Amino acid sequence: MQSAVLPPEFQRMFARMFDDAPQDDWKAVEAVIRKDFGKSVEEVFGVSFTGKEGYGVMERKARASASVAQVHWARLPDGREVAVKIQKPEIAKQIASDLWTFKTVTWILSKQFDLPLYTLVPFISERIELETDFLSEAKNSQTMRQLVNSESRLKGRVYIPTVYSDLTTKRVLTTEWIEGIRLWDKTAMTSRWLGGRGKGSPGAGSPLPPIDMDIARRQLRTEAHREKIKPERQEWKGLHGRGGLGLGTKEVMTTMVDLFSAQIFKWGVVHCDPHPGNIFIRRLPNGRAELVLIDHGLYVYMTPTFRHQYARFWKALMTFDNRAIADVTGQWGIKAADLFASATLMKPYEGGENVMQKDLKELKGLTRAEKHYVMQRKMKQGIRDILADEDKWPKELIFIGRNMRIVQGNNQFLGSPVNRIKMMGEWASRSLYEDPNLPWIQRMNNVWRHVIFKSVMTVTDIAFYFFKLRQLLGLGGGMEDEMEHRVKKMTQYGLEETPDLFEG
Repeated sequence: MQSAVLPPEFQRMFARMFDDAPQDDWKAVEAVIRKDFGKSVEEVFGVSFTGKEGYGVMERKARASASVAQVHWARLPDGREVAVKIQKPEIAKQIASDLWTFKTVTWILSKQFDLPLYTLVPFISERIELETDFLSEAKNSQTMRQLVNSESRLKGRVYIPTVYSDLTTKRVLTTEWIEGIRLWDKTAMTSRWLGGRGKGSPGAGSPLPPIDMDIARRQLRTEAHREKIKPERQEWKGLHGRGGLGLGTKEVMTTMVDLFSAQIFKWGVVHCDPHPGNIFIRRLPNGRAELVLIDHGLYVYMTPTFRHQYARFWKALMTFDNRAIADVTGQWGIKAADLFASATLMKPYEGGENVMQKDLKELKGLTRAEKHYVMQRKMKQGIRDILADEDKWPKELIFIGRNMRIVQGNNQFLGSPVNRIKMMGEWASRSLYEDPNLPWIQRMNNVWRHVIFKSVMTVTDIAFYFFKLRQLLGLGGGMEDEMEHRVKKMTQYGLEETPDLFEG
């Protein structure tokens, strides 16, 4: 995710890790399935690789390959199209050695620089290890599917694929197959819709078109076609394949911010890896956008108390309520409330003393080497202050921050079409009166405060539309770009920047 701090050659290599990493050969795939199920691929999925009547079909070449697993398409005998995610057999050993290295390096850094970093290691290691447990991922996915389906504000806008538990083990995960546009393909997302009036993209709002099994079996019997059996459903792109979903970036990004805000502030169940490779976009028959979220391996679960504290903290950030900020951060054992507020917003917090602004003034007139030294010293002290009380500090903040940083990067990539900060603030405020765990009187009080909060938040729209106008006139970037620029000025420690150094 942050490979841009490395040389360009490494950036290109790491960019492939989302879905174009080197694949394991078919023999390795067969070995994993046989070991986990105790049966062959053909027996487990009811498929034939020679075109037998009454059997399903499966592709031996993966449709996507990431760093931990690769995904194969299959059609089961009952007609269901599925995505079979198979963990690469070397990952278990690799994760173990990588975590050992991570622990060792963190321990050395903690001792060398006198920083309380090593206390974070057990929690981070546990989350990473759970990413390789597909039974845990299946549980996360099913939980999120239930939560999304129960939320009226997201129903019909967000879709979580069905998990097939009978075809899932610790290293094999089987879900329904999804056809869609990846979030990074902005051109395909926004280009004109040529799929016909009242129709949606494949699988959106209706089952996938059926497969002609006679053609599939003929392909299986021809060596040259065995690798790609699934039909490419591209008719909706028009005669010359230049059409798209005809969707607006604002609608897509609004749905995304609503989804992850609900996770953080309402449910306390947070998907911590929402990078563009894990988000599909589809067009429903009514012309609206549908966001499909996949890869549910990296999750954190917030306690009701912590979720309530975090909502209070976010609302306080929006209204410059420094007393509430100090109260919440104090409960978390954080001394540097101002620095932590800036890190949370991913922009300088302007409602307090603003230590970061004062630091910038101190750097004026210093040489590059002197600035590097001063900022390293201040950052080390800042880390100490944020992690002042290791026992109180909520470890979930690490991955919640990761979620928000990636969502910010997604918004920035799409041209900052929405006021993400305002939207998240409104979800935080709303959750404080919708929370069933709070006393009735407190909830009623929070309703009135929410009404006042919403009127105050309209002020942030002035800044948002100012940057939007500037962006349309070609005079600069959007609101997210401006926030990024201001934070970059405060976080330079001698690194030579590349254009995408701070992208999510």
